[in-house]
Amino acid sequence: MPKPDPKVADEVPWSDKITPYDDRHKATYMRLLDAEADGADWREVARIVLQRDPVAEPERTRQCWEDHLRRAKWMTTTGYRRLLAGERDTLQ
Repeated sequence: MPKPDPKVADEVPWSDKITPYDDRHKATYMRLLDAEADGADWREVARIVLQRDPVAEPERTRQCWEDHLRRAKWMTTTGYRRLLAGERDTLQ
């Protein structure tokens, strides 16, 4: 069972396939999507979900939040098909 809050990288390792990082962060992605659907403030979401400080590092935090949210959205539109097909990028 993966940890509920695995360490989050500043940038998502992008691939056209599901990565080990994606596997570890499925719950993170879902939390980001839920928060966006609820209209939550990105700064609060970044602090709670991504463990980033938007006051101390606003640019780094915003970029991290945007990158992870973009990947979360990719997972809902494209990635899930690859997940179901068993396509994985094992190099990351």
